[in-house]
Amino acid sequence: MNKVFGIAAMLLTQQLYAQQQQAPAYPLITHDPYFSVWSATDNLTASTTRHWTGTDQSLTGLVKVDGITYRILGAKGENYEVLAGSSEDNPYSTQYTETAPAEGWQNEKFDDTQWQTGTAPFTNDKSIKGTQWLSREIWVRRTITLTDTNLDNLLLKINHDDNAEVYLNGELIYSYVGWLNHMQYFPVSEAARKKLKKGKNVLAMHCTNTQGGAWLDAGLVKIAKDAITGKIQVATQKDVIITATKTAYTFTAGKVDLTLTFTSPLLLNDLDLLSRPVSYITYKVQSNDGAVHDVQLYFGASSTLAVNTPSQEVTAQQYTREGLSILKTGTVAQPVLEKKGDDLRIDWGYLYVAVPAVANAKQYITKEVEAMASFVGKGAPKSTANTGKQLVLNTIIPLGKVDAAGKEQMIMLGYDDLYSIQYFNTNLKPWWKKDASYTIEKELSKAATDYSSIIERCRIFDDALYTDTRKTGGENYAKLCVLGYRQSISAHKLVKSPDGEILFLSKENFSNGCINTVDVTYPSAPLYLVYNPDLMKGMLNGIFYFSESGKYTQPYAAHDLGTYPLANGQVYGEGMPVEESGNMIILTAAIAKAEGNANYAQKHWKTLTTWAEYLLKEGFDPANQLCTDDFAGHLARNANLSVKAIVGLGCYAMLADQLGDNVTAQKYRQAAKEMVPKWMQLADDGDHYTLAFENKGTWSQKYNLVWDKVLGLDLFPAVVYEKEIKYYLTRQQPFGLPLDSRKGYTKSDWILWTAALANNQSDFNALVDPVYKYATGTPTRVPLSDWHETSDGKMVGFQARSVVGGYFMQLLSITIKK
Repeated sequence: MNKVFGIAAMLLTQQLYAQQQQAPAYPLITHDPYFSVWSATDNLTASTTRHWTGTDQSLTGLVKVDGITYRILGAKGENYEVLAGSSEDNPYSTQYTETAPAEGWQNEKFDDTQWQTGTAPFTNDKSIKGTQWLSREIWVRRTITLTDTNLDNLLLKINHDDNAEVYLNGELIYSYVGWLNHMQYFPVSEAARKKLKKGKNVLAMHCTNTQGGAWLDAGLVKIAKDAITGKIQVATQKDVIITATKTAYTFTAGKVDLTLTFTSPLLLNDLDLLSRPVSYITYKVQSNDGAVHDVQLYFGASSTLAVNTPSQEVTAQQYTREGLSILKTGTVAQPVLEKKGDDLRIDWGYLYVAVPAVANAKQYITKEVEAMASFVGKGAPKSTANTGKQLVLNTIIPLGKVDAAGKEQMIMLGYDDLYSIQYFNTNLKPWWKKDASYTIEKELSKAATDYSSIIERCRIFDDALYTDTRKTGGENYAKLCVLGYRQSISAHKLVKSPDGEILFLSKENFSNGCINTVDVTYPSAPLYLVYNPDLMKGMLNGIFYFSESGKYTQPYAAHDLGTYPLANGQVYGEGMPVEESGNMIILTAAIAKAEGNANYAQKHWKTLTTWAEYLLKEGFDPANQLCTDDFAGHLARNANLSVKAIVGLGCYAMLADQLGDNVTAQKYRQAAKEMVPKWMQLADDGDHYTLAFENKGTWSQKYNLVWDKVLGLDLFPAVVYEKEIKYYLTRQQPFGLPLDSRKGYTKSDWILWTAALANNQSDFNALVDPVYKYATGTPTRVPLSDWHETSDGKMVGFQARSVVGGYFMQLLSITIKK
């Protein structure tokens, strides 16, 4: 059967409104790991907007032209009538067993009276109210009473982790190996619908938890009739343009043309602006037939942007302040910083929709099923709910008469998370909230006042970034950097430590949810070294503090500071001694090179020395340990990891030299230089160098070599780079160079580093172009994954991670101070 009903419908819609794919997913609102909304289709009206994790966070947009309504943002949503709700809808109890039942357990007449009774959901998450499920398998039988069996539009609503099979009155209606990360809807087969009867029916489920989290929750719904079907036309999307800070769509909506632009002004040299959690949504409308037309705009923002799951109760209000008309929503519970993990959305703080009062907007709050109908219908729109689940913040703006000269209107979307990060048991407010006088209303007001100047600053920056990256790497390289820019930044949160230091903390999105992971910082670094080394320090400060405070006592650098958003100490199961120590020393040296002084290194010299001593002792021929590519498993004598140790020692020597310690500089540089010929001998395999020392017939990308070139360390002879690049070009696949000889997958950030080793544009392009082909052709429609198969371009794992900041390595190699 069709595995994902929603995806099938989405693909059909894409075929109807096909656009040239420019990105795996399109950034709309991008600020931090929680405030991050994307479109997963080339046409903005072909899918519901969603959080980077894939959970729906609906933004909707309509335009009414002379009474005719057109949809320009978000897919037509389905409304569901609940027949037997999931736990999101209403708590329900059911029979279950964790011991394999007798044959026929899925049939309606099976005797389950000896089974236990529990309340959904079934999970091993102790923080969730439900039934604890800690074993490998569970069988559940739920009795459902129906009054009507004429249900052609019947759907199974389910979320499970991991493998699941579901039966309705003994008929298999769903089977899937794997897990879902949110509630999804699947059509119930005709054969199963024929077995329905008035009165009692049985939904029987079996779920197997193969690893990690456990979850099972399901119900039955039907698609409700939509009173406004046929009353809304779909505007014709003409184009979409992505720049570093903006995504702009152009439409024709009958007799007007419209440009809808999403701007997140993430300018790295302005920390106050960077941290302000406000995005602009700009409408530009003009007549396309020479006549004058009456135009109204509608924008809807779902309260799902402020919850972790749709079942959470929210409250909402409308008010005016600071010259703005404002809508606000957030959860009733407000569990500030209570949750940590990967596949999570924020459920504390408040979402805001704000419009300058001079726009004469009409703002009101409705349930989701009433939202767009309130604009399409003839009745006066009004608030119908201020508390509940899945509310919508509605804004209508009358543009009045619009001619060929056109009119423009801006709406702001903001989020106040109250507290952003817990840092060694101290809750930290966001960077912009410097004291009690800084309120979100004032931030929104300042964003409105400075709108024109900020938009112009963004335009200038976008043009410069594209020009600079195109000049240094070509057009495809420039477009990859554009795709990586907002994604990388919005995987971080900017706060200030209790000691007043910058903390720019990443979330390891969809890999394990760690905060401030050093081997995520390392590949992300080039973007921040190019545009603001202070942010690079903000990515290292917490790791230095962890060691220097005595909270971490190992003689090598830590792996992480916890699980986002709780930075209370390392949670990863084991260290990566050579990896993380090398990373920290290299990045500290890169800061010194970018700034032209070693002041930052001097501040942490004792710690850097401890790590350098470790590399000197253990780094050249690494033990059986993990590196940043930990998904590939442990590897002893890792040749690329050895390169990192050698380069790290060279970097330490460079810093010592800058600090005037010539003796130490000479000692460590000589040690690094003496390691190089040994490395070349142990890794030699004729026309290339091996994956691991003395492991003939293997190979790997030696992306760590790039720092020798970028920082001008002059440790490895040019022949090493040249031999490797020449060999890599013989191993190319349609969607890029594999990571190494073990598998066909790759990491796109490492390919861009490897490409920077090339000594000519032709070889550089040969390595970069397949990555661009992947980015604009992958069938996996999520925010750019850095881990994909080189044969078919499909995502293997990870998405929306900060490491795509590594795409800027070529630009860094040209611009960093030599």
